[in-house]
Amino acid sequence: MELNGGSVVAMVGKNCVAIASDLRLGNQALTVATNFEKVFPVTDRIYLGLPGLATDVATLRERFRYRVNMYTIKEEREIEPETFAHLVSSTLYEKRFGPYFIEPVVAGLTSPERGSKPFIAATDLIGCLNFAKDFVVCGTASSKLFGVAEGLWEPDLEPDELFETISQTLLNAVDRDAFSGWGAIVHVITPEKVVTRTLKGRMD
Repeated sequence: MELNGGSVVAMVGKNCVAIASDLRLGNQALTVATNFEKVFPVTDRIYLGLPGLATDVATLRERFRYRVNMYTIKEEREIEPETFAHLVSSTLYEKRFGPYFIEPVVAGLTSPERGSKPFIAATDLIGCLNFAKDFVVCGTASSKLFGVAEGLWEPDLEPDELFETISQTLLNAVDRDAFSGWGAIVHVITPEKVVTRTLKGRMD
């Protein structure tokens, strides 16, 4: 889990949800790249964060893309965030005896018919689901992210406040972790749109 480094955090706001990751790809203490994204869109309103081993990030991104496409074709509707979280869990559990070294984070809004409610979840590397009403963290800086998020997060944050909170949480936590950092990317998902912003972080 610590070979390539990287951290992801997701937070719930008022009718919105945010997910953010750092941009570092490393070989332990050696930085290889500073533009390695770990958060990918699954549908227009579901995003998936994949902190962990970089080769497994690429593998699982394609595997989930295939499985979501198959679901959409079979069911003739878009996948719901909770259904997708269970899909992620079962995909990881299939490989539990030789696991993918990834701790996925799912963030999204339910469909408008279901009220566009915010949803976040995370799993460990064999797919044990953790649903949360406030925030979830994964990656090498997770212990620091927990501490900062506990202090900064409040219920019913508006999208702009949520962006500020998740940004400060991530930037302050990765400053204390040698395996994460080099800037960050934040996605704020609302019923109307997704706002993506890139943040500059400490470069040392």
